[in-house]
Amino acid sequence: QVQLAESGGGLVQAGGSLRLSCAASGRSFSDYIMGWFRQAPEKEREFVARIGWSGLTVYADSVKGRFTIARDNAKNTVSLQMNSLKPEDTAVYYCAAAPLGRQAVHVYAYDYWGQGTQVTVSS
Repeated sequence: QVQLAESGGGLVQAGGSLRLSCAASGRSFSDYIMGWFRQAPEKEREFVARIGWSGLTVYADSVKGRFTIARDNAKNTVSLQMNSLKPEDTAVYYCAAAPLGRQAVHVYAYDYWGQGTQVTVSS
């Protein structure tokens, strides 16, 4: 199993940047696909990005070209660099882990979740 904890959220103006971090603990971090999801008020939790153990990435269309996911297997961390932020990016952002071998672009594919960190983008 893996335990996850996000950090780095905050308030930023539209067009600004934030970097979210997720610290993972557990003996088999490299056995999991790592993903970022977000959930805005009164909306379903949605996929943002994911990265496999080999570094291959998948992004939601809404964040392509603006967000970058990365992982450091040696340090058991995964990050989400968010640039050109828009008000519609406002949400609680969650780090999540899914077993290898899954498509891992849906909420149900992930077994472990962090507590979430709030990102608010003002216009």
